[in-house]
Amino acid sequence: MERQGAAGPARGQTAGGAARPDALRPVHWRRQVAGAEMTAVPEVRRAVRELLRHHWAEEADSAASAELCATELVTNALVHTDRGAVVTATMGPAPGAALRVEVRDFTAAMPTPCDPTVDDGTHGRGLMLVQTLADSWGVSADGVGKVVWFELAAGPAERLVVDTAGPAAGGVGHADAPGPA
Repeated sequence: MERQGAAGPARGQTAGGAARPDALRPVHWRRQVAGAEMTAVPEVRRAVRELLRHHWAEEADSAASAELCATELVTNALVHTDRGAVVTATMGPAPGAALRVEVRDFTAAMPTPCDPTVDDGTHGRGLMLVQTLADSWGVSADGVGKVVWFELAAGPAERLVVDTAGPAAGGVGHADAPGPA
């Protein structure tokens, strides 16, 4: 089907209108972070911003929420563990596809959101922010450590804060949230 006034094929398509094979692949980014490598936090934030730049160009609020959630999870992994982490970000190939960020660390202790007090300074708010901003989030045991993850779709969404599984069941997160893949 020809598009009127188009200068060329649509993004992700060949001149004949068929989907290019590379346009059907999910976008995937991965970064290993050494223990106490706090300079990695802004690097991860920039990488998430760049990943979303083309996919969520019209969704500045969602992109900012994704950057903040990723920053919080990486910071938690570096502050509360000493063996580093592996950060991955994955999203589907379509513009506006949902983003999933996972931070895998090598400490088995499960995090729990808390209600920080005024005396806590800047500590204790990370998971509360992730709960509030992400569409879903969770934490699961993973071999010698755990994976803390969140998912966020482009555009406005109702945010639901629910802790259904709890640490005894191997994780915490949203009732409607699928576990890590």
